[in-house]
Amino acid sequence: MQLDANDPWSFVRGFQPVSLCDWPGKVSLVLFFGSCNLRCPTCHNWDLATNPEALPLIPRETILAFLRSRRNWLDGVVISGGEPAGIPGLKDVCATISETGLPLKVDSNGLRPGVLHDLLDRDLVQKVAVDLKGPFAKYPELTGERCTSLQAESAFASLFETAGQFGSRVSFRCTRVPGLTGADIEAATSCLPKTHDLVLQDYVPGRIEISPASGRPDA
Repeated sequence: MQLDANDPWSFVRGFQPVSLCDWPGKVSLVLFFGSCNLRCPTCHNWDLATNPEALPLIPRETILAFLRSRRNWLDGVVISGGEPAGIPGLKDVCATISETGLPLKVDSNGLRPGVLHDLLDRDLVQKVAVDLKGPFAKYPELTGERCTSLQAESAFASLFETAGQFGSRVSFRCTRVPGLTGADIEAATSCLPKTHDLVLQDYVPGRIEISPASGRPDA
């Protein structure tokens, strides 16, 4: 089934009923939204990001029925991707899920800071986790040439203001992908406001192999 810009639920192409790690300290359900504005060569969910229409659609009613039946033992819902901040109507999805009484967390690459600020400002989500790929100078390399250093720096300047307003409801993390050095991580950490730390994550390869020559998955 094709993605439908008028139906944000058509972007849901992955569904994990139970996760103990996507929202630390909470038992959560994870929804994976297809499509992404980046082409990171180390992407863990390449098919989801680049070819979501090849993956099965998870029907809206299936998700909502599951949430209603399990809400007493779930602590929250995580919306991930892909890149959910690029989905038209994401706030409507969040509003519908919020009606179940479960708190929401959104994972994002941070390059659409206005969307994330709006979700927090409307109290549609309780937590936003942003991936800082590395130092801004390396963003073209780390994103498959989809984001310039200046674009990254501008987006994160806005995010840091949001973090100042919403405090611990905004967190920043960085994955130690191949090619990212200790000096790179120090440079990325130094960009953050003093009120926030950079959470480091180990790199876990996806189900597909990455070709060093092309920066794209092997066929």
